[in-house]
Amino acid sequence: MRLVLGLAAALVTIAGPALATQCADQIATIERRLDSAGAASVTGTVPPGGTTSSNSPKALEMAPNVKPTDPSAKPTSSGVSEARDLIKRAKAQEAAGDAKGCEATMTQAKEKAGALP
Repeated sequence: MRLVLGLAAALVTIAGPALATQCADQIATIERRLDSAGAASVTGTVPPGGTTSSNSPKALEMAPNVKPTDPSAKPTSSGVSEARDLIKRAKAQEAAGDAKGCEATMTQAKEKAGALP
């Protein structure tokens, strides 16, 4: 009996990361962007845990000094704040199994966040 329970616990532990959804991946990505140094420069605040890195080998050392091609994509402090609120809603939708709702909310969150430096 203990062996069966031990194997079941091991399978759940191993399978846990494999069960991540596309929306959960989007949430994690946008959360990293909203906790980045670029977002901190837009909002003027540093996230509670400090800024994070994208951990991408393709990341630039610093943002290029250019304007976005779409002026409406300019990030604002209020846009970043709204994006954080939308992520909270997306997490609830993802937890409830509403994949389409979660993805729609994440699209809104990306639009609100804008093109962060």
